[in-house]
Amino acid sequence: MDVERRKNGGMNMLEIGSKAPDFSLPDQNGKMKCLKDYLGQKVVLYFYSKDMTSGCSKQACSFSELYPQFREKGAVVLGVSKDSVASHKRFEEKYGLAFALLSDTELEVISAYDVRKKDKDGELTKSLIRTTYLIDEEGIIVKAFGGVKAAENAKQMLETLS
Repeated sequence: MDVERRKNGGMNMLEIGSKAPDFSLPDQNGKMKCLKDYLGQKVVLYFYSKDMTSGCSKQACSFSELYPQFREKGAVVLGVSKDSVASHKRFEEKYGLAFALLSDTELEVISAYDVRKKDKDGELTKSLIRTTYLIDEEGIIVKAFGGVKAAENAKQMLETLS
């Protein structure tokens, strides 16, 4: 997949104004979700490391708490990690999450959105950089935030939509 990238605090991120890479991933219920299914809506696509960890739980709960406000602004929230569908289901049930969690066990979308950490030799690892993209109604990346703070990310993205 050939996409434009920009530097952001030492990270390569997808270029603002470029077409967001499409994907097809299962959600916590095993239902396939594609980015193209959300054309006509804004999409807050956030990447997180692992279900049930303290930072990722804070981030997910914040997005869930503010989800009605995201919907009022015409946006959906999608969380992506490398965890399994079953793990996502447990995570959703434990915290009563109001949005879809997408399972990318093969790291295809995680790689396409360039959110994997690199080791000291520059090799990609399985670890993720907490990253959030805002994608407009036509599938274009309009904002990209890398290395976000888990507890503040949902509020930051809601303000970005204002």
